[in-house]
Amino acid sequence: MNHPNPTGVPIVPGKIQAHHRERQAIVYVRQSTLQQVERNQESTRLQYALVDRAVALGWPKEFVSVIDDDLGCSAAEAAGRPGFQRLVAEVGLDHVGLILGIDMSRLARSCRDWHQLLETCSLFRTLIADSDGVYDPANYNDRLLLGLKGTLSEAELHVIKQRMLAGKQAKARRGELNMLLPMGYVRHPSGETIKDPDEQVQTTISLVFTLFERYCTINGVLKHLVQHQIQMPHRLRTGPNKGDLEWRRPNRTSLSNTLHHPIYAGAYVYGRRPTDPRRKKPGRPSTGRLSPEQKDWAVLLRDRLPAYISWEQYERHQRQLKMNTSQVMGAPRHGPSLLAGIIICGRCGLRMATTYSNQGQRLRYSCQWAKVDYGEARCQSLLGNPLDRIVEQHLLAAVQPAALDASFRTLEQLQQERGAQLKHWQQRLERAHYASERAFRQYNTVEPENRLVARTLEKQWEATLSAQTQLQQDYDAYIQQQPAVLTSQEQQLIQSLASDLPALWGAPTTTQEQRQQAVRLLIERVVVTVKGETEQVHAAIHWFGGQQTDATFSRPVAKLEQLSYYRELTERAAQLYQDNPSLKAIAETLNQEGWQTAKQRGVFTGGTVRALLLRKGLVGNQQTPVKGLVRQQDELTLRELAEATDIPEPTLYCWKQKGILTARRAITESKRGIWLITADPPEIQRLVAYWKRPREWIYESRVQKVD
Repeated sequence: MNHPNPTGVPIVPGKIQAHHRERQAIVYVRQSTLQQVERNQESTRLQYALVDRAVALGWPKEFVSVIDDDLGCSAAEAAGRPGFQRLVAEVGLDHVGLILGIDMSRLARSCRDWHQLLETCSLFRTLIADSDGVYDPANYNDRLLLGLKGTLSEAELHVIKQRMLAGKQAKARRGELNMLLPMGYVRHPSGETIKDPDEQVQTTISLVFTLFERYCTINGVLKHLVQHQIQMPHRLRTGPNKGDLEWRRPNRTSLSNTLHHPIYAGAYVYGRRPTDPRRKKPGRPSTGRLSPEQKDWAVLLRDRLPAYISWEQYERHQRQLKMNTSQVMGAPRHGPSLLAGIIICGRCGLRMATTYSNQGQRLRYSCQWAKVDYGEARCQSLLGNPLDRIVEQHLLAAVQPAALDASFRTLEQLQQERGAQLKHWQQRLERAHYASERAFRQYNTVEPENRLVARTLEKQWEATLSAQTQLQQDYDAYIQQQPAVLTSQEQQLIQSLASDLPALWGAPTTTQEQRQQAVRLLIERVVVTVKGETEQVHAAIHWFGGQQTDATFSRPVAKLEQLSYYRELTERAAQLYQDNPSLKAIAETLNQEGWQTAKQRGVFTGGTVRALLLRKGLVGNQQTPVKGLVRQQDELTLRELAEATDIPEPTLYCWKQKGILTARRAITESKRGIWLITADPPEIQRLVAYWKRPREWIYESRVQKVD
């Protein structure tokens, strides 16, 4: 039987043996893109015609298989090509005697995949045929020729890519390369990028940037939009309704993309998010994105597109977004701290952390970077309230002349913001009214006899009316929640109050976040240095503009030994004790002379004086007599135990609450209760060792496992 030979290529019967025809022949069909499959159908027909070529070479037609799973797939790599993988598997199972392809580029454009296929075909004596002839990979000359063809195929792919990339970059340098546009922009039929013609879209985008100017955080903008029920515009990019405008609830990702995109400042940018192939994941070409600095962008053409903000505003926003991270100032946060984010350690130069205890009432600034990163001792730590008071005093003294101007700007900003919100609501109401009117006109124009269409249009009209009514109710509720417009008399009252900034600063309506914002407007940073382990602290207030104010104050410390005047204090207490052994009289004298305790309470008591004299060795560790109190052996009060162990009395009380100490409640003659702690010498040694033990932080996981 004679088989046709459509290609006209001479048959080489010497290479084709009987054992080849005992196995099947596979025709591999592939085109690079779906567009080629749709438009270049002649190439597809030519590849399918290779079945007749296999029959002409002596294979029965039932022994000829076609693998066309990879139509529309690139041959740059084997990943993502199930047809090629199946072909290699069939060769490895010794099921294939001949592989036919229109040319080598159809099989692979990667030398790695190509030589893997050649090695497998050589081991299992499988032939390869293209439009030029039949090749035996086990033959040296044929193997050399096939390797050269594979190299040329891979080089051709790189040349094509380089030409396409060069053309793309040249077009981008001219600012003519079209890219996906963010919300607020559309592409005109002429190809020009313009603002979205919808007025509400433009107003909403402008509102986002206005809110960021006020809140300085994405979270603040998001909370404002959600609180006022403001939705974000979205143009559909695919589907049957492509180009339609939808309104969706705001989210953090879309707001972050909006605030980071330079197109809103009128700039054309290319290469802002390049891809690192080392970070790409198989099957996910959009992964591996990088975020280089502005100086590393491939193309930056300013003032090329319609802008929502100026370039200066955009750069200011980027600085603020960058500061909203660790080791930078960041935005004002919730909490009683006044200097969170702008306080610097004077020893190491790093930013100090803000911590709270006692349910957020106790503020402390601490520098623990050396401890966290290198296991060293922490630099310094101090209570925050004294420092906040010092900075607050200097701030109020510095800004009194400018208080009136600040109130004018604040009032104007609030009025503008409220006007923007009202305009957004009015545009939503106008859109809803238009939708209901349009649905009514459609319903009114239909013929009454066409009930099938009339019922559908009637339902649409009712839905739009319901949406309009609901929106009107939401708007009325929003108006009721808003404060009334200030009258001229109220504005004059605000202006008069603005001249007294300390009163506004301490008003209960002024939040701590607003005070933080006021501090950040004038103060760049506060450098704090604790002198050794003493109570003396030096603070350098650096104002914007280069000025610096130095201040020195005292902080509370834990022990009397930490006081810088501890030696003078003990010597004075010892001198007074020699003159008059009354502890109460000594305490009154020290208070009159202006000495302060470690806790800065400013009042010495008999117990405090006893602790001083005990350290000096002038008094013994004797029990304090209490009328009507019957003690058992080795029982001490909390104050006596604190003096004996040098452990703070509040700490001992906490240990008593936790059951670490053995205590009982005794009643004195005056019917007053007092705690007695059983503490013999071995127990005192145990408590001191427990107090000096190394601390370990224990973190409790808040993630619950779901069975």
